[in-house]
Amino acid sequence: MRHRKGYKTLSIDGERRKHLLRNLAISLIEHERITTTDAKAKELVRFISKLITKAKNDTLANRRIVYSRLNNNKKAVRKLFDEIAPRFASRNGGYVRRIKLGFRKGDAAPISIVEFVEKSEES
Repeated sequence: MRHRKGYKTLSIDGERRKHLLRNLAISLIEHERITTTDAKAKELVRFISKLITKAKNDTLANRRIVYSRLNNNKKAVRKLFDEIAPRFASRNGGYVRRIKLGFRKGDAAPISIVEFVEKSEES
């Protein structure tokens, strides 16, 4: 039984799961819209929402926390704090939406789009 477990394992060990979520989050921050499987998308929404909540309060401590969670990627941290988080300043949650697309052709895995809810002005 997996009662009261904090997250889905995605059938990989802890380190690989952590790196997978980091890479998906960095891609989402850079491109603001990505396509991935449903299970990964659900976990990514949980992961990125916590980072955006931290980024809304721009302090050195929060920058360091987010910096470490994003695998020391300066470009992604800068974009998250300077462009993405200010868009959600008046919002209490629900920063990311997940839209189901259907099934992948090769292995029939369910596919989803993950994107930020509020669009930027230049998009």
